[in-house]
Amino acid sequence: MQKMRAHLHWWILGMLFAATILIWYAVSSEDRGGKLTVAFLDVGQGDAIFIESPTGSQILIDGGPDKSVLRQLGKMMPFYDRSIDMLVVTNPDKDHFAGFLDVIRAYKVGAVMEPGTVGASAEYPAFEKLVEAEGAKKLLARRGQVIQLGGGAVLEILFPDRDVPGLNPNEGSVVAKLSYGATSFLFTGDTTEAVENYLSHIDGKQLDVDVLKAGHHGSKTSTGDALLGFASPLFAVISASKDNRYGHPHTEVLERLTRFDVPVLGTYERGTVVFISDGETMQLRK
Repeated sequence: MQKMRAHLHWWILGMLFAATILIWYAVSSEDRGGKLTVAFLDVGQGDAIFIESPTGSQILIDGGPDKSVLRQLGKMMPFYDRSIDMLVVTNPDKDHFAGFLDVIRAYKVGAVMEPGTVGASAEYPAFEKLVEAEGAKKLLARRGQVIQLGGGAVLEILFPDRDVPGLNPNEGSVVAKLSYGATSFLFTGDTTEAVENYLSHIDGKQLDVDVLKAGHHGSKTSTGDALLGFASPLFAVISASKDNRYGHPHTEVLERLTRFDVPVLGTYERGTVVFISDGETMQLRK
């Protein structure tokens, strides 16, 4: 009996050693090859954008309406990676942050950035309590902030440029531009055409990007002519569920994008939309 226990003991130790070696090998052999990954996750009627820099820093801009974000993260991150550097809440509406409740329970989160708007969702106080319990650093998004993601990838906050508790959550949405070499992305949350026009006035050609995340899931209140003119994107991504009750994307927005000759990639048709950039060229993963 004692011999059997000793044998079992060494067998368990051997298995643990083999597992450790396997995980070490997976981590050490992971090669991003100087690539930036930007994935517009298919989370139904909501927003969730996963960013991984060439050096492995990870940011999740919005978390979608529910725990479906975990399934999509599992497809983007290796099983042994249980941490995310930053969560960005562009808007305190449920379809942008509710999935973060499950993300914080499943991953170690380093920091959380919020716009400072006040939402009506009953889940938001629970989210803030989780953030506090997590010990994550809390940041208020303000124009001029530049987040160095590593390897030359930079996330720049364009809006809000003021205190926004008095603005509705859509008007106060975080708008940010991600740049890596010659490639770039514009994330607009649920921002309105009025804010787009304001940014077009103060930023002009600086809004020029390769990929535009169409505002508010393709609502007719966003993605106006001024923004499309200055952004002149190669692609527009619309994050929405198929046959949703809001009618997103609206016909007016699709017509505008057609008029500006911008191809549309919708999560409601394609599922998760993934771009890979080497800093010079950008590829859409099939």
